[in-house]
Amino acid sequence: MRVFISSLISGFGAERQAAKRAVAALRHEPVMAEDFGARPSSPQVACLQGIRESDVLVLILGEHYGATQPSGLSATHEEYREARDTKRVLAFVQEGVTADPQQGAFIEEVQGWEKGLLRRGFVDPDGLRDAVTTALLDVTVAAVTGPVDEADLETRAIELIPAESRNMVTSVALEVALTAGPAQRVLRPIEIEEPTLADELLQAALFGPDQLFDRSAGNETRLVDGALVARQERGASVRLDERGSITLRLPLDGPTRRRGFDVAGHMVIVEEVVQQRLMTALGFAAWIMERIDATQRLTHIAIAARISGAEYRAWRTLAQNSASPDSVSMGMGGSEREPVCLVERRASLRLDRPRLVEDLLVPLRRQFPPGG
Repeated sequence: MRVFISSLISGFGAERQAAKRAVAALRHEPVMAEDFGARPSSPQVACLQGIRESDVLVLILGEHYGATQPSGLSATHEEYREARDTKRVLAFVQEGVTADPQQGAFIEEVQGWEKGLLRRGFVDPDGLRDAVTTALLDVTVAAVTGPVDEADLETRAIELIPAESRNMVTSVALEVALTAGPAQRVLRPIEIEEPTLADELLQAALFGPDQLFDRSAGNETRLVDGALVARQERGASVRLDERGSITLRLPLDGPTRRRGFDVAGHMVIVEEVVQQRLMTALGFAAWIMERIDATQRLTHIAIAARISGAEYRAWRTLAQNSASPDSVSMGMGGSEREPVCLVERRASLRLDRPRLVEDLLVPLRRQFPPGG
């Protein structure tokens, strides 16, 4: 595999050599501007041609943007633009430095681009070498994975959503299921029984950045039909099986105004609450995926979501509920609501979570009558 190394050259010699060593150690071919020698075309034209003949672009971004070309962009920026639509881009952003304004804008552009892009941070040349090595290994593993059956992914995700209990006293919850492909077993039976996995799952649910559990409530972890389950009584739960399939339940009931007991709030679905729970669910799922499959054998995901126990509820925004806290039009019930489903690249969980949340939230909202 030919790997083009793109960065500002001045002042970045140690980092460029570290990246080159990582590429060569994995028996790939590093391609660098320093190696082109004399050519009839300009050095930048030679670099752009080198990118076209490469398979992967390693993009290294520090604090400085560099001199601009006739296009108005730096050489590194031109190289990124050349590669981003046709090549796998592995971007590495230096941490602990303050980017100049142009470089800051360039980094924001890179961070906003999702297709075929993997981003990591680094502090020094040794850290960059390790990060490049890991990223290239991930690319190699992903290249040899089998085909993805998107229809099967979607079907399996929908089947994981539990049957809805239809009565007015059932607690209202957001049910989210995630399946991954290519279909394969990623956890051996002995691994899913390992106490360390259960402990880490519970620790992340209680104290992680995407906190799933109420810290004041009791909790338990156990094996159910070969899957690891962590749950709280009448609260959130998470289920993980050997194929990396994840099922999450997050309660939606709770206070919807700052003072007093909100009677109407227990007759509506509040949009902002659903949005926040979706963000938490997808963030927690992303953490599990990295924990059980760090080498990214699983490249695609299907996400299914449904709101259960809300047969007679209506939908409101928080502002609408605050404007009319003591009255609401109830829903009329009806047929069971079908789960909504998306099939995406796995990287979207980490890189594009707000869009995924929006793409699930809108069709969920359409299943409920407006609450006025």
